Amino acid sequence: MPDKRKLYLYEALELRAEYDARIKTLKDCLPETKQNRDRFSFARDDEGKRRPSPDFDVAATRKELRKLELKRRKLNSAIQQANFNHQIDFGGESINLNEALETRKGLNEQIGEFHTQVVNSAYQRVIYKEGRDIVEENELSYTDCIKNLEEARLAFRELNRKLRLASFETLVEFKDE
Repeated sequence: MPDKRKLYLYEALELRAEYDARIKTLKDCLPETKQNRDRFSFARDDEGKRRPSPDFDVAATRKELRKLELKRRKLNSAIQQANFNHQIDFGGESINLNEALETRKGLNEQIGEFHTQVVNSAYQRVIYKEGRDIVEENELSYTDCIKNLEEARLAFRELNRKLRLASFETLVEFKDE
């Protein structure tokens, strides 16, 4: 029989997303949130004032919201703990999932930079001056830029696959209620 106090990481991430959605729904139902929304709206409220429906309890909603926010904090803490404890091999090193997530973020930013370099190096700048063309050479070669971009994309794909696999292997200490 499976342990109800443990979730796989992918399940914990799904549960955290569900908690986030529930928290947003509850917050959006609260009158103070509605007033803040109306303050930024330019539409006129021709219907007049609004009051809670008979089957909607503002106090119970606030209590449920606090309860969910606490559960989400505990779940997030458990996810972070699991991320620090689980190791994967990447680039010849053993790194924890937290480092892997930061590395993936960095690789994603690098891919954007390399993309810009590829686009900029694809064409030379030609200036027509005094009846002749002056060609400005690119600082970076197109071939080198393409190579760097492909290496970064392959590393990103490899790391992303290892992270996904780890989410099916890593257990998170959290009781799903």
